[in-house]
Amino acid sequence: MQGFIKRRSVIKLQPIIMGSAQIFFLFSFLPLLFPTLPSLEATPLDNTRLFREYIGADGNNVRFSDVPIHPDVEFHFILSFAIDYTASSSPSATNGKFRVFWDEQILSPSSVSSIKAQHSNVKFALSLGGDTAGKQFAYFKPKSITSWVKNAFESISRIVKEYDIDGVDIDYEHFKAHPDVFTECIGKLLLRLKRQNVISFASIAPFDDDAVQTHYLALWRKYGDLIDYVNFQFYAYGKGTTVSQFLNHFETQTSNYQGGKVLASFATDGSGGLTPEKGFFKACRTLQSRGKLHGIFVWSADDSKKNKFHNEIQAQNLLANAD
Repeated sequence: MQGFIKRRSVIKLQPIIMGSAQIFFLFSFLPLLFPTLPSLEATPLDNTRLFREYIGADGNNVRFSDVPIHPDVEFHFILSFAIDYTASSSPSATNGKFRVFWDEQILSPSSVSSIKAQHSNVKFALSLGGDTAGKQFAYFKPKSITSWVKNAFESISRIVKEYDIDGVDIDYEHFKAHPDVFTECIGKLLLRLKRQNVISFASIAPFDDDAVQTHYLALWRKYGDLIDYVNFQFYAYGKGTTVSQFLNHFETQTSNYQGGKVLASFATDGSGGLTPEKGFFKACRTLQSRGKLHGIFVWSADDSKKNKFHNEIQAQNLLANAD
């Protein structure tokens, strides 16, 4: 299974059947026997086996079937990107009318169906926005909240249906709109997509930049209940990030996105942050011990192909054996 470690078996204990008198007796004397029993909520464990990977942004001919998939994780492919821009040599904003910007010949609807048929633990997300459209920045640039939400809902619903996609990921990184406008556009879009069962989950992908954080934190404060995962781009921090620095960054962003499932992340394009070679998995094991490893995501399959997805295998092994 491409270097995967089988999940550890779990010994199942048989339940002890007790009568009502025995239960009453037991709970009556528990405080006497254990006067300092800790609260069950004192150290909640919230580790998950969620693994996510962006794919398609760089057009490196990577296929879904190239990527190793551990059977004991929840695996999300994040298709990158759908952008509300034209596909011309000089792209322009289309006010919420999204179109696919990945290679549809390789990452096709039929290939989505095929990988889902082979792996019941695989889901797909549609990432919206991204850094660039062509060679220019992809700006969030709505003409109005109402028109953008209408166009976005219709165009995204069409892509979701065609590709059998399960969720969306919000990854705008450049803005020509006030944070309040961004908040209402994205919030109302997610609300409509979820209410009408177009998607079952949503994530956001902020990073440590003042303008980016201003927009995403405004969205989080008002519509955080609609956001299932925070794909925080920890690889946007500087190269040479240490384990202790990464853990500090993680605590900071967990505080910023309070109550959210902030995922740990690394990049395989050499961009920055804490790398697997410098202790990323050590940091993840620390988060696991604290009950805070909500999952791992990677940027990106396009860059990992050349190394045969070695780090992806290691990440999934860590998650699959979390018990």
